[in-house]
Amino acid sequence: MSNNKLLGEIPNSLDGCSSLERLYLESNKFEGTIPQSLINIRGLEKLDLSHKNLSGQIPAFFSELRSLRNLNLSYNKFDGQVTKEGIFANASAISVYGNEKLCDGIPELVLPLCSKHVSRNHFRPKVVIVITISGAVLFFFYLTSFVLYYIMKSSKRQPTSSSIELQLGLSYLEILKSTNNFSEENLIGFGSFGSVYKGILSSDGQIVAIKVLKVDQRGALKSFDDECNALRRIRHCNILRVITVCSSIDFEGNDFKCLVFEFMPNGSLDKWLHPTVDEQLAGIKKMNLIQRLSIAIDVAFAFDYLHHYCQTTIVHCDLKPSNILLDEDMTVHVGDFGLARFLFETSNNAFQNQTMSVGLRGSIGYIPPEYMCGQVSMLGDIYSYGILLLEMFTGKRPTDEMFKDDFSIYKFVFIAFPNHVMDVVDPSLLFEEENEDGIEESIIDIESGINNKKLLEECLVSVLRVGLLCSKTSPEERMAMNDVVNSLKAMRNSFLKSKDTNRQRRR
Repeated sequence: MSNNKLLGEIPNSLDGCSSLERLYLESNKFEGTIPQSLINIRGLEKLDLSHKNLSGQIPAFFSELRSLRNLNLSYNKFDGQVTKEGIFANASAISVYGNEKLCDGIPELVLPLCSKHVSRNHFRPKVVIVITISGAVLFFFYLTSFVLYYIMKSSKRQPTSSSIELQLGLSYLEILKSTNNFSEENLIGFGSFGSVYKGILSSDGQIVAIKVLKVDQRGALKSFDDECNALRRIRHCNILRVITVCSSIDFEGNDFKCLVFEFMPNGSLDKWLHPTVDEQLAGIKKMNLIQRLSIAIDVAFAFDYLHHYCQTTIVHCDLKPSNILLDEDMTVHVGDFGLARFLFETSNNAFQNQTMSVGLRGSIGYIPPEYMCGQVSMLGDIYSYGILLLEMFTGKRPTDEMFKDDFSIYKFVFIAFPNHVMDVVDPSLLFEEENEDGIEESIIDIESGINNKKLLEECLVSVLRVGLLCSKTSPEERMAMNDVVNSLKAMRNSFLKSKDTNRQRRR
């Protein structure tokens, strides 16, 4: 649960998680003290409570947890004496850095002596100096050892298939059975590097989506490695979760690789924006304004996380409706990280653009102009997001046959903006959800239609403005993703509030 915006105090009820072994709560906004109830989690091995506003004394019960191997309490507001018992006797197992009011502890922590231990007449100042210098030397020794260990460990973990830290728990035979021998009835999608099948795991009956790689396709193996290495760094509710992978051989001795994901019963956003006749007959309906806004916000949340809160900044490089999957509650799960790239922070805290090693990344219609020069960046994802937003609210693909030569979906909206946006938006947006009698209401034809039409138009102008700002040709002029999130959330809240007010007046 790290890197979120969780507020309040750490809940006492955590002691109900009796089998909990690792708890990561770092970089949230928790306050208060550490609950005493954590003493009941006897199997706890790793606990990270760093980068918060926790205060008070460090509980003594941590020294009683015999299974605890790593404790990170750095960058909080703890005060008082640090014990020297249990885990606190091992400087390599704990971190209390950044707590300026802590004192005592083992010498390796280089903490000041608590005031009650210091003579008022400052007798023995040389002893204090010797202890301080010794502590500093020991600290430097431990720090150097840690850095050397980390470098050696990192050198063994280059981003190749050997570094995949996902569970390798399914055999080729199990994958074959779960998909009914990769039958056409189980085929739910396909792309450049593979096909996606619906599968049912024999172990627990879980329904999953299985992405089978075309290993003989050029770039497929690198795509597999890239996707695995991206997904193992990601923990976010709006990003598709990988369950396991399979790297094996088939019955003919050929390489076989696949990824197993959570199954998304509502499919991709693409089929909801552009349903076929068969899908419409099967019950797929065009989404209303609020549904589209909520999906746009979820996608923005996911990319804000990838760009700013992930362990290493990740650029997706292939944002489009078919890679946005929807669960049973129509919640977004962004998938397909086969083209993803990592951006590493430079010495001046800026992110370097990285030259693409294999061709052009992305899908036609969503590729930002600067990618033609072989550079990827966070701003490229924002461009693709802007095109996606224009597509979601006009109902037209950026590859529509009307967009040719120098005419694009951006120009299509830009020319109509802001006075004629109602001429270019998806006509289905002129209908709201069903009313209390089950009848689909036109937002223009109902009795208070003038107010509702104006309200809808104002919201659409605001949304399309964000789409246009994100998809500008010049990368420097595009909106930041956190600003996109805040803007769209404000639009949705304002629209819902005004809509409720109109309904109350009509009654």
